[in-house]
Amino acid sequence: MTDQMFMGASTKQGYDIATKSRQIIRNLIGDEIKDLKPAEKDIVERIVHSTADPEYAKLVHISADFVDAAMKSLRNNEDILTDINMVKYGITRYDGEVKCFIKDEEVKKIAKEHQITRAAAAIRYAGENDFEGIVVSGNAPTAVFEAMDLYSKDEINLKAIVGVPVGFVGAADSKEALRKSNIPNVITEGPKGGTPVAVACVNSLIQHL
Repeated sequence: MTDQMFMGASTKQGYDIATKSRQIIRNLIGDEIKDLKPAEKDIVERIVHSTADPEYAKLVHISADFVDAAMKSLRNNEDILTDINMVKYGITRYDGEVKCFIKDEEVKKIAKEHQITRAAAAIRYAGENDFEGIVVSGNAPTAVFEAMDLYSKDEINLKAIVGVPVGFVGAADSKEALRKSNIPNVITEGPKGGTPVAVACVNSLIQHL
């Protein structure tokens, strides 16, 4: 990946900033990511850039099959399903559809009927409506748990999960459970994560298409 692609630079000034930023990041975390594959390195570098937090080099864990599974799904223009609209709007330059159902009226009904979060209900709704692709959660651990549960029951056709919800309630538990699952995944250990991390991960993959 070029520095232009890394930060989306389109002018000389932007390119110069991108080049300098990437060099700083590599100096900070080079030793931490030296054993990763190129695409995995790009994911971690982009997350560190998006958060200005080098600690993510130690917190990001990528399953061995994640990049291949996610890239195959993206190349087939399968859907990307996000937990909230903020994540959806941050994902750019993808030819397939990026969907979020959290504000859908049917989803609200499912959440109320089953007394679950709207984020979880949105995943359930997607599973009931022929979703196929990648689930991306930057904020709602309940979305991660629901996706895993539906996957185990063969009720959702997901190919990989970007599971990086932020928070002190449920986030770390959901990510640890995902990390131990057989679903291709990327997670951030502990409570850290969020929209910028989720978006950085997906956009890094898209740059390789």
